[in-house]
Amino acid sequence: MRGLKLLDRFTSTQVHALNPTDTSNGKTHVGVSRAKLNSHLIKSFGSNSKPKSFNSLSVTEALLLPYGLPATDLLEPSIEPHLKPAEFVEILADLYHRLENCSSQSDKSLLSIEQYSLLRSLGDPKLLRRCLRAARQNAVDVNSKVVLSAWLRFERREDELVGMSAMACSGQVLECPKVALVNGFDPNLVSGHCQCDHDPSKAVNMLIFEGNECVSLEEEEESDVSFCIGNVEINCARSKIASLSSPFEAMLYGCFKESKKGKIDFSENGISVKGMRAVEMYSRTRRLDLFSPEIVVELLSFANRFCCEEMKSACDAYLASLVDNIDDALVLIEYGLEEMAYLLVAACLQVLLRGLPSSLYNPKVMKFLCSSKVRERLAMAGHGFLLYYFLSHVAMEESMVSKTTVMLLERLEECTTERWQKTLVLHQLGCVLLERREFKDAEFRFLAAAKAGHVYSVAGVARTKYKQGQQYSAYTLMSSIISEYKPAGWMYQERALYNIGKEKILDLSTATELDPTLLFPYKYRAVAKAEEKQIRAAILEIDRTVRFKLSPDCIELRAWFFIALEDYESALRDIRVLLTLEPNYMMFHGKVSGDYLVELLSHRVKQLSQADCWMHLYDQWSSVDDVGSLAIIHQMLGHNPGKSLIQFRQSLLLLRLNCQKAAMRSLRLARNNSGSEHERLVYEGWILYDTGNREEALSKAEKSIHIQRSFEAFFLKAYALADTSLDSESSSYVIQLLEEALKCPSDGLRKGQALNNLGSIYVDCGKLDKAVDCYMSALDIKHTRAHQGLARVYHLKNQRKAAYDEMTKLIEKAQNNASAYEKRSEYCDPEMAKTDLNMATQLDPLRTYPYRYRAAVLMDEQKESEAVEELTRAIAFKPDLQILHLRAAFHESIGDVSSALQDCQAALCMDPNHTDTLDLYNRARD
Repeated sequence: MRGLKLLDRFTSTQVHALNPTDTSNGKTHVGVSRAKLNSHLIKSFGSNSKPKSFNSLSVTEALLLPYGLPATDLLEPSIEPHLKPAEFVEILADLYHRLENCSSQSDKSLLSIEQYSLLRSLGDPKLLRRCLRAARQNAVDVNSKVVLSAWLRFERREDELVGMSAMACSGQVLECPKVALVNGFDPNLVSGHCQCDHDPSKAVNMLIFEGNECVSLEEEEESDVSFCIGNVEINCARSKIASLSSPFEAMLYGCFKESKKGKIDFSENGISVKGMRAVEMYSRTRRLDLFSPEIVVELLSFANRFCCEEMKSACDAYLASLVDNIDDALVLIEYGLEEMAYLLVAACLQVLLRGLPSSLYNPKVMKFLCSSKVRERLAMAGHGFLLYYFLSHVAMEESMVSKTTVMLLERLEECTTERWQKTLVLHQLGCVLLERREFKDAEFRFLAAAKAGHVYSVAGVARTKYKQGQQYSAYTLMSSIISEYKPAGWMYQERALYNIGKEKILDLSTATELDPTLLFPYKYRAVAKAEEKQIRAAILEIDRTVRFKLSPDCIELRAWFFIALEDYESALRDIRVLLTLEPNYMMFHGKVSGDYLVELLSHRVKQLSQADCWMHLYDQWSSVDDVGSLAIIHQMLGHNPGKSLIQFRQSLLLLRLNCQKAAMRSLRLARNNSGSEHERLVYEGWILYDTGNREEALSKAEKSIHIQRSFEAFFLKAYALADTSLDSESSSYVIQLLEEALKCPSDGLRKGQALNNLGSIYVDCGKLDKAVDCYMSALDIKHTRAHQGLARVYHLKNQRKAAYDEMTKLIEKAQNNASAYEKRSEYCDPEMAKTDLNMATQLDPLRTYPYRYRAAVLMDEQKESEAVEELTRAIAFKPDLQILHLRAAFHESIGDVSSALQDCQAALCMDPNHTDTLDLYNRARD
């Protein structure tokens, strides 16, 4: 199998072209041959025994024959399309310094976007959303507001909520399409509830005046001048027309001959009879709601021609208020650009942006936005980098290889004005062109980004050289980077691609040592073991990554190995988990859908009824096997695809596993499939809570309770309230809410969680005996995590041995027990604590407490440099707020004030409201 030629390289991400015409030729033949093989395999898998002949191959061999097992020479890591500065902490500190000293609101908004770009490499959606919210709160001009409001909406993917139109206001003031069209900075603008739907002044009275009928809304002045268009005379009040603009005043009251005439020929001025009647009516009433949109467009053109600024602004605003669909937006935006009606242009763009990502698939929209000439015209209207940054961001999420993505990035490149913007776009273009296998152009972009100071882009330069057959050149380039800069894990990972033999393995080991969160080294070592027929060792190696990051490519790889072992049950479990993360995932180098493999492997695995699935789910939950629980839930949804309760459970598991994107998708599905109003409100509340809208989440919970008392509504309200620091009164209220929740019908899984949370609140209130009762009740219904709460109680009662024993029970029962080792370290002697924390780090290198503990111990032993180095090693791959704060404190204690200030600034760039860091920062500055 090692000798099989694979059609495509093994990739870590799935890409799907936006343009269906991008597909390659020859797929029909492959599909036919695969169909024949699949037909045989289904029959084979459907039998009770293994097939005795398929050209003398086993089922496993037949399944893998067209694709082969993964091969090490086809593995490579992706180049991340994000800014990854070599001196990340220093860059963050400088950015915070600029934010702190920035007096202009619009500049603060742009700095928040720069902050967003820098923090994207960390992959924390909460951090990114905070940056976007800050950018929107500080935005002054309408152009920025419409983009940022749409961006915030896109991050929540509200387009996937059934019944929610693109232009509907969800109640979030920062996302409201009407508020976005109001120019200026509002210092009172906060992330509260928008009242636009309840403001009658926002409603438009669409009384249509076609221009033939006479409408008298106030006492008319006597007509003393007529404007003739052809044979038609339009009687007007000279003073009213003169008041429209200075040119009209000069014409009608100045030294021009028209000032002496009672009739003025207006036939050659490009306005219709209906239009001129509307001008006359507007001159008297200053109202536009009397006319059809077509007439208002004509008035806009007239106002531009005769410098009627008030009329132009009114037409601009009125037309902007009418745009609510893409077809109208595409028509009106042309008028807006032509007539320099920039509020109308912004309103039209808002409709296109709030329709993302589906707008990307509209050929008319993309033809318009991808045009270089249109980009220039939009720039004249004040739309530049921010607009195309958002568009290209969405396009890259949808597909890294589509022509649309390339064109939008090219337009973005034309908009750049600052160095970081240019660097970002060049690097992203390099990544996209690399995926498209346009290696020469990709190398050019990566090289330009590297020359601009982005060291990480050198990896892109090396990769493109390698793809063009220049392996030695790529190797020497990466070697020079390693010698010139402070070594980082990605540098050794990249050089390993171009190395051979033991040197390659050594580079990969160094990469893991410097950055244990890099997945490629584990994948390479696993596949290398598989090539040596050590399949079980390969699975153990890839298991190391699954413990701390549920990555689709690693799950796929493990499923591949299980198929090779003919462990179809484990393979099926992993494929189900894979499809939970990415429902359209294509396995075997993108050649076979995951759903098809589920169908195929199901013939070899005992099928469970829905009742059996619930029993297995309890078992998995009890053993803290979240991955196994995900697989069971996927199977349950196969029995009942639209069951919102199960989709909600799925979202909770995904959140626990830090898979927020997939979790939000499950929550949206639960909301869409909810069978009642009160249930839908709960799911909407969780969506709002998980995206940082706590007050709105509470409002949804209260509305749900008002309709019907339910476990989930009470639990949501209690959870959201407990999110802040609680005083005794608030704690009592949260306890009351959880007790009400427990009185409502629910399953043991959720009641166990509620009992666990209730115990935690009791502990915070000092009611330890009541807490014990809660934890014991939770354990009675197999909520194994309650051991941790019980250990905390025993620790507070100075029963350290009992606390240690409780955590030992959790470690023994839990499949994923990194947190258990971490917590047990608090209840044992220093030497045993060190052992437990080392185990926690080995199981999950993303947990930060072990690094902080080890550094604190070194500091207590007066080993200051070793303590700082312990934290520095962790910051290199996980620049965490808590670690930065602790290193700042260490720097302050040894008198290195400048380093302390820098660490504080970097930490505050992530969370400007972190109280402990703010105190330390102010103290260090003084």
